Amino acid sequence: MWGGRFGSGPDPIMEDINVSIDFDRHLYRQDIAASKAHAAMLAKQGIITAQDAKRIAHGLDTILSEIESGKFAFKRALEDIHMNVESRLAELIGDPAGRLHTARSRNDQVATDFRLWVRDSIDAIDAGLAAYQRALAEKALEHAGTVMPGFTHLQPAQPVTFGHHLLAYVEMAARDRGRFADARERLNESPLGSGALAGTSFRIDRAMTAKALGFKRPMANSLDGVADRDFVLETLSACAITAVHLSRFAEEIVIWSSPLTGLIKLSDKFTTGSSMMPQKRNPDAAELIRAKSGRILGALTGLMTVIKGLPLAYQKDLQEDKEGTIDAIGALTMSLKAMTGMVADMEPDVARMEAAAGEGYSTATDLADFLVRALKLPFREAHHVTGRIVARAAEAGVPLDKLPLPLMQEIEPKITKAVFGVLTVGNSVKSRSAFGGTAPNNVRREANRWLKRLKKKA
Repeated sequence: MWGGRFGSGPDPIMEDINVSIDFDRHLYRQDIAASKAHAAMLAKQGIITAQDAKRIAHGLDTILSEIESGKFAFKRALEDIHMNVESRLAELIGDPAGRLHTARSRNDQVATDFRLWVRDSIDAIDAGLAAYQRALAEKALEHAGTVMPGFTHLQPAQPVTFGHHLLAYVEMAARDRGRFADARERLNESPLGSGALAGTSFRIDRAMTAKALGFKRPMANSLDGVADRDFVLETLSACAITAVHLSRFAEEIVIWSSPLTGLIKLSDKFTTGSSMMPQKRNPDAAELIRAKSGRILGALTGLMTVIKGLPLAYQKDLQEDKEGTIDAIGALTMSLKAMTGMVADMEPDVARMEAAAGEGYSTATDLADFLVRALKLPFREAHHVTGRIVARAAEAGVPLDKLPLPLMQEIEPKITKAVFGVLTVGNSVKSRSAFGGTAPNNVRREANRWLKRLKKKA
């Protein structure tokens, strides 16, 4: 496509380093859609004939069918998806194919195609996150009253409910969806018509192609139109944060499913065995989700590094925006599906969770709160008294609710037997009824609110 200036072909290694069809073939739908919109606009503006535009559209539809049926032969010698499509179009319809590239460059063509592809990917990710939220909310509603240990520093801290813990990830996913929605809003402008960098002298209608492709408006600056990759960086940033959230949950699943804790059970669907140890059940799905976050973070870091030193406008470096992004979005999409399946499939060991929830004197804060409410002690004094009672229980080798009242009264004489009403893990979680707390009624209300909201949005 640029042979007129050159007397010989590229060196084989130049062809290898320059070619992008191995990964930008993923953009075929978007490339064909943008070309059809461009041809229709050229015809409306009288730049090409209506007959040529019709033949171009028919030829592009044929190519789309060939690609989707697996009959299209991609050629590395043609470098990228744009020239593969244009070359095949010339084979199908002849000279009119050569008029399609009027008033555009591969620079604005690829920028448009990739915006469309990223926009479609965001929509798919949003649907995946919504499905993940539904699975979490449904499981949370089912286990609104299931008590489990809450941790800080990976040490037992206070009892919480399993449902409350799961709803924390619903909230994280909601923020993830918000970040993707923000990225989508900002990327939804059309670079088509920016040309190579300076726009075009043809009397084109950029608003027409923008509207045809679902963009809100054309981009206002042709240099920015071909050189901008903020939309990729912002989307990858949202991908990276989402992947980190999934990785945190995956780490918990790995810990919870170990026989050493035994808090949940994963089925055969999301575990694997060992080729040597017959007894093993490995949480490989969770481990792979945890690992894939590294690939996604790497894609973001890699593209930032590529872009940081690029002057305006287009540079060939920008070809490196696609491979990592396509891989990262694929990894995130797969991770979301696997995590959604695991959430729906996992079963908590309710008895083990409740027993673990009481370990480590996890109701000590409830005792301190009791001393404040019942005995009117300042909290700092109540905290000190509680610490001494915990130490006494540790010496006796018993949990707080089994420490005899006289031993407590040796430390604080005004304590009454009413204290035992706050020392069980069940009563502890029920008492956490302030907004955002772990009380079962709170969890049921929030889970139902989320399920209703997700159903409405769907």
